[in-house]
Amino acid sequence: MTTLAEASAILRGAWSAGGSTYGAWCSIPDSFAAEIMGSVGYDWACIDLQHGLAGPDTVVPMMQALSVTGTPTFLRVPWNAPEAIMRALDLGAVGVIVPMIESAAEASAAVRACRYAPAGSRSYGPTRAALRSGESPTDQVNGDIICAVMVETVTALDALDEILSVPGVNVVFVGPADLRISMGARDVADPAFLGQLTRIADRARAHGVVAGIFCPSDALAVAWRGLGYQMLAVASDVRLLRQAASESLRGARDQRQEVHDDQSRSGYL
Repeated sequence: MTTLAEASAILRGAWSAGGSTYGAWCSIPDSFAAEIMGSVGYDWACIDLQHGLAGPDTVVPMMQALSVTGTPTFLRVPWNAPEAIMRALDLGAVGVIVPMIESAAEASAAVRACRYAPAGSRSYGPTRAALRSGESPTDQVNGDIICAVMVETVTALDALDEILSVPGVNVVFVGPADLRISMGARDVADPAFLGQLTRIADRARAHGVVAGIFCPSDALAVAWRGLGYQMLAVASDVRLLRQAASESLRGARDQRQEVHDDQSRSGYL
């Protein structure tokens, strides 16, 4: 099993060197599905507890399956609630992705829930996390945990520099769907939307914070990496399954039509 310190160091090292890390997004509440995603070689994975279907009975088996593959695992918590953040970390996540952060005060609350005293207010009881952190002192654990706060509203954009200035914010993670909706942008190609994506990445770099983003397609992952995003969620298990199923069905139907046409031309039909 990859330790917390090792997983954190791998990701932070890649970001510090200017590299990109590519993640799998797990929404299907199944350990085997998570193991398949982890076996591919993604740099990290995120189990989505906000919009995904994983719950109390499935999240631990999913994390265990990802541990088998050595994939550092984040949990996106349902909301910026200290009990949700603390529990996610006690389950053994390398970090949390906290949605809908709109102010420095909210970002600070997320950071405090990630850290033990005196740096924060996390209650001590690592449970499964102890398997990964071992006998590490709490100050080392504080330094290993990765706190990613999500910027996904116009209110957050107005407070961007204040959010990025909060000590302990390691990653600012963009939710492009909510941000686009909040801005009233037509689509992800909207110039105003792209301008804000560029601004977020630029300001994050200026503050020494990693910029992350959920990518609806491979092409957008490439484009947004070019803007400076380094933590890119590039593959959703749901999207991959739907895409592969659709392509398989379309291919079978096309093949059937080709056979029908060939038989018709040869006089068999």
